[in-house]
Amino acid sequence: MEDPIGHPQQRILCVEDDQDTAELIAEELTDQGFQVEVARDGFHALSSLLRQRPDLVLCDVTMPGMDGFELLQQINALAPRFIDLPFIFLTALGQRTAELKGRQMGADDYLTKPVDFEILLSIIRTRLARLQGQRAQAPSVELSEREIEALTWSARGKTSSEIAIILGLSKRTIDFHIDNARTKLGVATRIEAVVKAAASGIIHQYKG
Repeated sequence: MEDPIGHPQQRILCVEDDQDTAELIAEELTDQGFQVEVARDGFHALSSLLRQRPDLVLCDVTMPGMDGFELLQQINALAPRFIDLPFIFLTALGQRTAELKGRQMGADDYLTKPVDFEILLSIIRTRLARLQGQRAQAPSVELSEREIEALTWSARGKTSSEIAIILGLSKRTIDFHIDNARTKLGVATRIEAVVKAAASGIIHQYKG
């Protein structure tokens, strides 16, 4: 979907179990030119994510079924596909321990209700602009999804044997993908490949 002047609309997934709050957030963000999809819990949000990647996730913490922390944990486990996805917690919880937990898991921001839309919009725009800048600076080297996955798990300290188990492949296949990535990146070792890929924005160091 595009805005009135032909630019693709940025898509925000709002995960909120309170219908009134969800409708208010969706209305405000839509008025600001965003495309908004609402999910009422973590399960529906994960399904939406897998169907179509949003540009940013705005997520409540306390929800029935899968809560916000569990959703973020699931997203982290899907690396590298969602490793750079901006994730903002929006919750009535004001306890410092809850905020620290969210940030330690990789959340980019943590806002409490009631919603201050000026602050929320500022944070959303800053996060999206930063992500666009990172993508614009990405090098011309193109790695396959498997090569990116192998390097991402290597960046987490996993061996080829461990990565093979995680991805359901053989160790030989993992080594093959890493060697291909190393060759494309023009480096001699796996460590150099991980460092160069991370520095170039091809992969991102695990956040939590």
